[in-house]
Amino acid sequence: MEPIHIVTDKNNIGELVLMPGDPLRAKYIADNFLENAKLINEVRNMLGFTGTYKGKVVSVISSGMGIPSIGIYAHELVKFYGVKKIIRIGSAGSLDPKVHMRDIVVAEDARSLSTFALAASQDESHIKYASKDLIEDIKSVDSNAVIHYGSILTSDTFDPYTGGIDEVLNILDFKDPLASEMEAFGLYHIGEITNTKVAAMLTIVDSKFENVNLTSEERQTSLNDMIKLALEAIIK
Repeated sequence: MEPIHIVTDKNNIGELVLMPGDPLRAKYIADNFLENAKLINEVRNMLGFTGTYKGKVVSVISSGMGIPSIGIYAHELVKFYGVKKIIRIGSAGSLDPKVHMRDIVVAEDARSLSTFALAASQDESHIKYASKDLIEDIKSVDSNAVIHYGSILTSDTFDPYTGGIDEVLNILDFKDPLASEMEAFGLYHIGEITNTKVAAMLTIVDSKFENVNLTSEERQTSLNDMIKLALEAIIK
């Protein structure tokens, strides 16, 4: 079987991949952080680019939104293109009053009620883990950003539009979530079953604890800190 969502020559994708959800953010990263970046995928407008960062080949492939979407793209990257490391870089909402707007959360584990792992490999677990080696590489990067390490919730809904998050946390018996997002659990399961190093880092852009609306400039500056952190970590 050939890949149908990422279609390019195998040599066009490096072993190191950053995965933002937004295709235009993938382009932004390629344009502003990579050298000699070239477009290597545009199927379904899910843009992908490959260039170099400090002399190392790095690809930036958008994942879309939600566990099913990142599951497809991560699976194809590993199975068909030999990718060894994937760091998801995205946004999240704070679930802890100590986690503030513009902070970065690095997810050491992701918990979810999703049936993705069950459907993919008959795995009934509701908790999946980042790769310890990759987490240590992230911790070793010198950064001025405020970074929190811990557990996150991967939700099937966009929490600001819904009211059931407390019930989900109760079902999972999840007492200490730092933040909520929609993809990491799927990526971590792909990493587990394929022995691929995976991690997720998330910039906090929503919080029920703070009445703050970020300007576009503030949001982009915060995301830039996360992008630099991810690039430095993935080339180690």
